[in-house]
Amino acid sequence: MTRNHIPLSTLALTVALGTAFATLPAAAAEVSAKEKCYGVALKGKNDCAAGPGTSCAGTSKTDHQGDAWTFVPKGTCEKLASKTSPSGFGQLAGFKPGKKS
Repeated sequence: MTRNHIPLSTLALTVALGTAFATLPAAAAEVSAKEKCYGVALKGKNDCAAGPGTSCAGTSKTDHQGDAWTFVPKGTCEKLASKTSPSGFGQLAGFKPGKKS
């Protein structure tokens, strides 16, 4: 009688990949329930892409920087206050501080 043994590393890899693929739809659903909101992030608290001189998350130079965004629940962006926004509220597209839209 022969036994087939699955190496522990193969089993661990299978479990890890299964877990990773199982969480992908949940992560996608979470992101799709949010939207990018420009002009509401505080200094150093943006999610990504804060314009010239910045690289990504946490690099905004000022509070309410117009070209810095953060994820917020869908439908709430334009209700959030922004001291630098021409409308006084968050924007769904980036704007240049000090420039009227």
